[in-house]
Amino acid sequence: MDEVQQAIKQQVDAHPVILFMKGTPQAPQCGFSMRASQALAGCDVEFAYVNVLEDERIREGVKEFGNWPTIPQLYVGGELVGGCDIILQMYESGELETLVKDAVAKSQNA
Repeated sequence: MDEVQQAIKQQVDAHPVILFMKGTPQAPQCGFSMRASQALAGCDVEFAYVNVLEDERIREGVKEFGNWPTIPQLYVGGELVGGCDIILQMYESGELETLVKDAVAKSQNA
């Protein structure tokens, strides 16, 4: 595993909820990243994020890491959940909130 993949793995392992996105939750740089971060914010949990625009190696590497071609990408409990469409569907059904709250609680009890 090369250093970029290791760095991504360390970030995914270190945070129960992490969003790889373009920009930041406060200043998203694309509509998909904005909607994904808003859905997470609506779940009322703290989440980490990585602005992939700051490092081209991370931007391309995360696509390889999760075998997912687009950004944003959400990881919960070390597992890829998916991109914007999946995040929004899960948010609307209530499934996202349950998933992220369980992951945060589990990490706090570890």
